[in-house]
Amino acid sequence: MKYKIGIDVGGTFTDFFLVADNGDSIMHKTLSTPKDSSEGFITGLKEIAKILNLSERDFIDNIDTIVHGTTVATNALLTMGGAKTALITTKGFRDALEMRRGIREERYDNHYKNVSPLVPRSLRYTIDERIDAEGNILSCLDTKELDNIIKDLKEKDVKAVAVCFMNSYLNNENEKIATEYLIKQLPNVFISSSYEVLPSVRFYERVSTTVVNAYIGVVVDSYLKSLLKKLDNLNFSGKLMIMQSNGGVVTPDVARKIAAVTVLSGPAAAPIAGAYYADLLGYDNCITMDMGGTSFDASLVVNKQCVTSTDADIDRYRVALPTLDIITIGAGGGSIGWVDKGGLLQMGPKSAGSLPGPISYDRGGEKPACTDADLILGYLDPKYFAGGKYQLNKDKTINVTEKVLGKPLGLSSQQAAAGMYRVINMNMAQGVRQVSVERGYDPREFLMICAGGAGSIHAGEICRELEIPMFVVPSVAPIFCAAGMLLGDLKHDYVRSYMSKFSRLVKTEFLGLYENMKEKAIETLIEEGISEDKIQYIPSLDLRYIGQYHEVPLEVSMNDIYGFNLEKIKDAFHNEHNRQFGYELKDEGTELEVINIRLRAVGITEKPHSLTGNIDVGADSLNDALKGKRKAYIPEIDEMKEVPVYNGDILKSNFKIKGPAIIEQVNTTVFLGNSYNCETGIGGAFIVYNKKLMPDGVDSFVKRKENVIIN
Repeated sequence: MKYKIGIDVGGTFTDFFLVADNGDSIMHKTLSTPKDSSEGFITGLKEIAKILNLSERDFIDNIDTIVHGTTVATNALLTMGGAKTALITTKGFRDALEMRRGIREERYDNHYKNVSPLVPRSLRYTIDERIDAEGNILSCLDTKELDNIIKDLKEKDVKAVAVCFMNSYLNNENEKIATEYLIKQLPNVFISSSYEVLPSVRFYERVSTTVVNAYIGVVVDSYLKSLLKKLDNLNFSGKLMIMQSNGGVVTPDVARKIAAVTVLSGPAAAPIAGAYYADLLGYDNCITMDMGGTSFDASLVVNKQCVTSTDADIDRYRVALPTLDIITIGAGGGSIGWVDKGGLLQMGPKSAGSLPGPISYDRGGEKPACTDADLILGYLDPKYFAGGKYQLNKDKTINVTEKVLGKPLGLSSQQAAAGMYRVINMNMAQGVRQVSVERGYDPREFLMICAGGAGSIHAGEICRELEIPMFVVPSVAPIFCAAGMLLGDLKHDYVRSYMSKFSRLVKTEFLGLYENMKEKAIETLIEEGISEDKIQYIPSLDLRYIGQYHEVPLEVSMNDIYGFNLEKIKDAFHNEHNRQFGYELKDEGTELEVINIRLRAVGITEKPHSLTGNIDVGADSLNDALKGKRKAYIPEIDEMKEVPVYNGDILKSNFKIKGPAIIEQVNTTVFLGNSYNCETGIGGAFIVYNKKLMPDGVDSFVKRKENVIIN
């Protein structure tokens, strides 16, 4: 028996999804270990071995592939926990990190403060070299200049160095010489060069991305070394792949060198899984929401493709690498409730995490969190949290919540919990608006796929706020990202700056750059064990109207590239520009301009035959699945009301459940308010629909496919 395992390390839990080659599957959770994520990683593997009644050795020997999503890079950036980093750049450009693009992010905020650079000015060095705007060397690099800098770097115990020269994307000779010299003189220092990280136009984006890569590179490198050593100690001989921000996977060697590709490593798997499950239901478009212990992630899938951005900001630090367009906010089960100076209740972004965790965990937590509110409101059974693995202290939760939040607000513990519930739901709804409405999409036209252990407790109110008619809760929802990781292909993104008016494109130069990127992709993917016939190519162009400041990324077909079908590409750009901004300038005859050309090379990997697992024999009737009743908060009427509670793990047949109701599974809970009904039976998934918006039920929205199994 061979196994493939997806492992997603979150702020509170580390999630595992195992699929055997016979289709059997196991979902598993273990508490994360913030000080060293690899400890929770290894602990979870050992726990799964026990579940399978296998020795650790036998289990490890039969693991074929592990795909791992990690928050190490993200956390290092968000907590300012990266390495002591220096920057070496062209003379005259020392302050580019502070100057940024020269535009205030918040133009009307009188309290606006610039983000603190990851590299202080005392560690920013300049060197007398210069490449002009056409790639010609005006001033050669003299390595003697580097000697004094290297001496200072050693004295200041710098752990990482970013190298970014002006116009090096056109000619990397000077930058390459500097990089090789630094590697030779500083063998124990992490060196990050822009020509390897991001060889494209726009100096600020390039220097920022290179600095971020250096800043987190040491941390990621150290983590992966530690993890690989632990796996080696277990005699692991399978493949370890790392999830990257673009939704693909890479080898640990690539992730260690270009650490910036992992800044959204964990969340990137959710839209991949979302696309998979939406397709099973017959839908090309969906919104994926994933509520974890620390954060809430929202993303879009349009025409079966995950929406991608090349201009991401992580806590205001620019990372101009292709990333899935994911909005992340501090709203999770561990999000702490607090009262601001104006006396208003707020939720997050601070989180209780796994240690000490929410009050209800009874591990020293003293501040009410979202999970505590869910417990007080009756959505959670204190004796059945994580299937009974953890016991929640409800009495303590009620008392502390009333003391910390209730008394300052003049509310009971229940009223305070209801307020927490409403506030965090509004926060998450706003996150969905950011990824949909602000991108030119109407969320009412999308299928919502709900993930995360607590996500389906809150999904109903999020959808009600946004007028989304239906949401789906797959049974893999609690470990959604871990499941999505098993669907990832090897992906490498390449970019070449090629600034030209569209009408003046030189076919030989244009196609030559694509061929160059294609050759590099083939070489890299073959080294990673992918045969050439398993490689797919997705080209795109960064285009804009002449005179515009921002460009629009446009995915095109390889046939249109090689066929040089410029008119077709122009029409596609006009349509995309109109969709995003509400206008286009086709009739005016406005010239287009190419900024960058891009190529994504996808190495198709072997995937599980199914993520559905086994469909166990379920309850014969709805009454057989009834566990009892308990009081739960009904937001539509602002009251506690006794509602039926069903065992969701045995609801395998076609049952219809009228809200209000609660459906409990080992790793998740689905709450149906007064506005909702639920239909089960499509492989154990729960399809929850708004009674008012869908009076004819599920069939009015779901495009059922034959033999669809969602589990």
